[in-house]
Amino acid sequence: MVDKTDTGKTTIDAAEVERFSKMATEWWDPSGKFKPLHKFNPVRLAYIKDKVSSHFGRDISAIDTFNNLRVLDIGCGGGLLCEPMARLGADVVGVDPSATNINVATLHAGQSGLAIDYRASSAEALAAQGETFDVILNMEVVEHVADVPLFLSQCAKMLRPGGLMFVATINRTLKAWGLAIIGAEHVLRWLPKGTHQYEKLVRPEEIKAPLSSQGLTILETQGVFYNLLHDQWQLSGDTDVNYMMLAERPSA
Repeated sequence: MVDKTDTGKTTIDAAEVERFSKMATEWWDPSGKFKPLHKFNPVRLAYIKDKVSSHFGRDISAIDTFNNLRVLDIGCGGGLLCEPMARLGADVVGVDPSATNINVATLHAGQSGLAIDYRASSAEALAAQGETFDVILNMEVVEHVADVPLFLSQCAKMLRPGGLMFVATINRTLKAWGLAIIGAEHVLRWLPKGTHQYEKLVRPEEIKAPLSSQGLTILETQGVFYNLLHDQWQLSGDTDVNYMMLAERPSA
């Protein structure tokens, strides 16, 4: 595995890898430390399924609507997105720099009877190997890497012509600091303290620039918010806190 580019740079933040490795046994516990991701999964899965089905002309109601699509989930953690993608028929590669996370993901996939190609690796390593994908999922990962522009550019290199990339993260705003860090970590204790650092949160323009430089077209930016009254995540026009960005590599 090559964890650095030819310039000697890496996207891996060792402290972040260690932080999530220590919590790895809780990935599949819906009431554990990853409870917010379990709650977030329905809205992001619905969004991904809708956009991929529409883009590739698939029947969204089909059981295998992602059949013959090669999907990369970069920063896959314990596989919370990989498994639904595999159930939809996709050829899934799940990558995470934490070998502990990969071990948990592999074990759970085996118990679920799913064939998923899990690798303890990095975006730069995959790009150097010439890997390519129809769909790339960058979900809740860019705020945990060491070099955001490098990470996104390496991912973009792997997107096939006509392919889609999804990026989900938290905006670097005072509103996000108040809700996603102070509120979620210190008051409501939805997440362990220190899960997010304000200075590592990523503004939309900081995602658009490296993707555009690699020839990708930004299709839309979609806000997401947590509805306390209904106890669920919902799509929103407000991108001040959580948001998802959709990009495409135009067909040749």
